[in-house]
Amino acid sequence: MKGFKINPDRKYVNTIMDGLARKDGHCPCRINVDDTTLCPCDEFINDGICKCKLYIPIVDDTKKEEKLTTDNEKK
Repeated sequence: MKGFKINPDRKYVNTIMDGLARKDGHCPCRINVDDTTLCPCDEFINDGICKCKLYIPIVDDTKKEEKLTTDNEKK
């Protein structure tokens, strides 16, 4: 999905991947197991929300730097 990337924390990703394997590909953060929870789940596909943070938004580093600069100037 555009605008998202895999979480860079390898240990965390491995934990989530183990959970996916235990639940036959369904989101390990969900109690219910049905077609809507198969990873990537419907909520992520439709709303861009990944509850388990396997997929995280790509942050534009230039905007991040601008915000930090602005915040520091206010101090």
